Amino acid sequence: MSTGTSRIITRSMAARNAQPKEETKKEPKEEPKKEKVVVDQQKEEETNQQKKITWTLDDFEIGKPLGRGKFGSVYLARERKSAYLIALKILFKKELTKHNVVNQMKREIEIQYHLRHPNILRLYGYFYDDERVYMVLELAQMGSVYSLLKKTHKIACPLAAHLILQLSDALIYCHERRTTMCGTLDYLSPEMILNKEHDHNVDNWSVGVLLYEFIIGKPPFEHQTHAETLECIRNLKYQFPSTFPAGAKDIVSKLLLLKPTARMQMPVLKKHPWIVENSAIFVKEQEEKEKTEKKEKTEKTEKN
Repeated sequence: MSTGTSRIITRSMAARNAQPKEETKKEPKEEPKKEKVVVDQQKEEETNQQKKITWTLDDFEIGKPLGRGKFGSVYLARERKSAYLIALKILFKKELTKHNVVNQMKREIEIQYHLRHPNILRLYGYFYDDERVYMVLELAQMGSVYSLLKKTHKIACPLAAHLILQLSDALIYCHERRTTMCGTLDYLSPEMILNKEHDHNVDNWSVGVLLYEFIIGKPPFEHQTHAETLECIRNLKYQFPSTFPAGAKDIVSKLLLLKPTARMQMPVLKKHPWIVENSAIFVKEQEEKEKTEKKEKTEKTEKN
């Protein structure tokens, strides 16, 4: 995993004007069977001038599956015109409606569409037909953190620190825009579970859960039943194994606090000695690895 290439999708609330079209009614006269929507092809620096295009499924060559979820699948795909590789997320409207998550899906599109940060996967655009919704996403060449955790069970401290550093950068960006990310039960803060008013500090809690999971291989509050998990979150019941690194323990302890405003903030986390030192180790290891690979490639070329 090269420096700067590990990307994390941070789900957060953004501007409202990217709301997808309602799944209804009017279809373009020229193509009655396929409905198109306009998407923005913006450069990284957002300008006032936007080049607009339309996409349909015919504009893509579909490759191997990258992942499968409850509502659909993600495929490697190539845009025919530009030959650009992307990840195409295909969601089934029937499943979205069945599980009552249509509005959630719209919100996630609206959220990700406006985010511009090197550690947040881009949503280039979206379109839909009668049965499916298609999301055109930036391709994470090195895969997902979830896949890495499944493969290795745990993450070494240098990489864990580097990923948390990247995540904290992304969250600072989102928090500056008064945005928050959502999560599954294991990552939810006590105030969200209790349906209390909450702010960006729910994300700080989630970062603590994630760092713990990186090092141990499972979330701190994970139990066999939802009820047990909820009980542990509400009462802050979790334990550190004796092998847990002291620096990481200090961070997690300062993030997993019942009082939201008492939790460590992301700018402070970025400067924590354990994060700084271990992230630097990871970066140095990657630089050495790249130098070695480059040298071996050069030697192989010279021999040929």
